[in-house]
Amino acid sequence: MLHQLSLRNRRAATAAAGVLALAAVGINTPADAATYGTPTITLSAAYLSGAVGATGDPVVTVTVAQSGADVTALGVAASASSKSSVAGTGDVTVTGNGATRQLAVAAHARGYTDLTIKVTGLGGKTATKTLHYAASAAVQNSADTRYLTGSSDASAAVDVGGGYAVVSDDESNTLRLYSRSASGAPVKSWDVGSALGADKEIDIEGATRVGNTIYWTGSLGNNKDGEYKSDRNTVFTTTVTGSGAATQLTVGGSYKKLRDDLVAWDKANGNRYGFAAGTASGQVPKQIDGFNIEGLEFAPGSTTTAYLCFRAPLVPPSEGGKALIVPVTNFDKVAGSGAKAVIGTPIELDLGGLSIRDIRKNAADQYLIVAGSWAADDNSDPYALYSWDGVAGHAPVKRADLPTADPGGWEAVVDVPDLTAPGARAQLITDAGSADLYGDGTEAKDLDHAEWKKSRSVWFTVSS
Repeated sequence: MLHQLSLRNRRAATAAAGVLALAAVGINTPADAATYGTPTITLSAAYLSGAVGATGDPVVTVTVAQSGADVTALGVAASASSKSSVAGTGDVTVTGNGATRQLAVAAHARGYTDLTIKVTGLGGKTATKTLHYAASAAVQNSADTRYLTGSSDASAAVDVGGGYAVVSDDESNTLRLYSRSASGAPVKSWDVGSALGADKEIDIEGATRVGNTIYWTGSLGNNKDGEYKSDRNTVFTTTVTGSGAATQLTVGGSYKKLRDDLVAWDKANGNRYGFAAGTASGQVPKQIDGFNIEGLEFAPGSTTTAYLCFRAPLVPPSEGGKALIVPVTNFDKVAGSGAKAVIGTPIELDLGGLSIRDIRKNAADQYLIVAGSWAADDNSDPYALYSWDGVAGHAPVKRADLPTADPGGWEAVVDVPDLTAPGARAQLITDAGSADLYGDGTEAKDLDHAEWKKSRSVWFTVSS
């Protein structure tokens, strides 16, 4: 027994001595000799678009981590730029010190650059990602300008409350939900093509809202090659639930013969507007005698009669002609349940030789009309903003000439404020699909990356 106890005691003493020896070694081990993993870095988007002199350009979220290290000890910065004349390392700002940081770029010049974004962790270990950055040129009214990225061909917009709007694209069948106050990508999107049985683009050009229903119309015209494409002959509805960033859309009814109804009505009335000729095979829609709808709004005090507003034709189809509006008195049933259209008495408006590119009214039946050329080369043609009371025979009033020096044609007005209120402002949106945004000769609609495609929204004072 005594022998066994002595053996156990000796073993315990030996173990204790080993622990003390290890502890002694530890006392002299430098703190920075701890083992840290290689840091990781991810970007919420690998492609980013900005603009020279912009306010509130889109940002990228940077997520970093390092095993064995407190994330607040990690540094994030730009370490290289492939073209510093566009944006250099000093033009990249990173805010925040947690696992996620916000990265912004201030552009110096139009063009492209690849920015190397580096995370530096403990133990001197680093990791990098490349941010492919594109900058468009400075624009007028930059403080009141925001950019809607992900698409360059905005064509109609409807306010859904809470500072958000649903915006359509005439190059796809996707509806996108954007913040009206911040530049950036859509927070949600809905591809309505499959629900409407549309394999090709509907060429959505006009929209308006009544209650929880948004009514949409395609251009109803031929494509740019003068070919009839049935999907463009579509009007439809979406039902809105929620508001703001929580908005949801559900496709409702549709109708695919409104163009046919309009042509038949015009034929029955002596071909006054040349709709049959304007829709004939080979006829390009954006001609002074073409056939192309771009605006949709309901008549004063009505939830059934809608105004179809034409980009082409002018009436008569010659320089100085008037803009054409054709009322459909049962449009709620046409788009909602596929009823045959009942056509009302047409309206011709003197917009100084311009046609209608969009129209919108408020609850007080105050209308704003975006007027522009019927021609396809719309980036530099004249544009103007008119107010109107929606009554046939009453003349619209010119509020302002819209600037045309910057890329994109004015295509949509989101909503209408009280036009009698001092300082009232309205937000207009451009279609920039044919614009060369970055100076390399590529039209925006043909850019390889959706993040580089963008339309421009601008707030204008519209009160008297």
